[in-house]
Amino acid sequence: MITILIIVVLIVIFLLYGVSIYNRLVKLRTMVEEAWSSIDVMLKKRHDLIPNLVETVKGYASHERETFESVTRARNAAVNADGIQAKEAAEKNLNQAMMNLNAVAEQYPDLKANTNFLQLQGELTNLEGDIEKSRRYYNGTVRENNILVETFPSNIIANIFKFTKSVFFELENVAERAVPSIKF
Repeated sequence: MITILIIVVLIVIFLLYGVSIYNRLVKLRTMVEEAWSSIDVMLKKRHDLIPNLVETVKGYASHERETFESVTRARNAAVNADGIQAKEAAEKNLNQAMMNLNAVAEQYPDLKANTNFLQLQGELTNLEGDIEKSRRYYNGTVRENNILVETFPSNIIANIFKFTKSVFFELENVAERAVPSIKF
């Protein structure tokens, strides 16, 4: 009788532990999705701001057509990118195009004094900082999720219920990990 009671208690403890791990996995998966959603919203704001910045620069440097087209192509690719790895590549190209636009704007002192341009530049700089913070939060939640998915005994529950590792959102080049300097 006591043996059966001990076995039942142990089974209940294991079941409760399994439910606890399952709930943590669900929580972390949801946090990863929320963190990615936050990055996605900020990237959309950034993508919406860039055409205004390009138009402002065009007013001063209309002969730099290739640079403007490059920024527009890179922005469109970033807007249409699907998935974290595609977004990484598209954002990397967009950052490079924005650096080229920055170089063009440096050549025009009147542009650097334009209040509309300065406001757009400030908004973009703030957005870049927010994106970086969101990226760090996202990668932190991905790290926690991946640790739980891979470590024993939680990996058993994760495999049974098909929880998978999440993908980090990082840039390949260390220099590109810094917030792009948008100083005109």
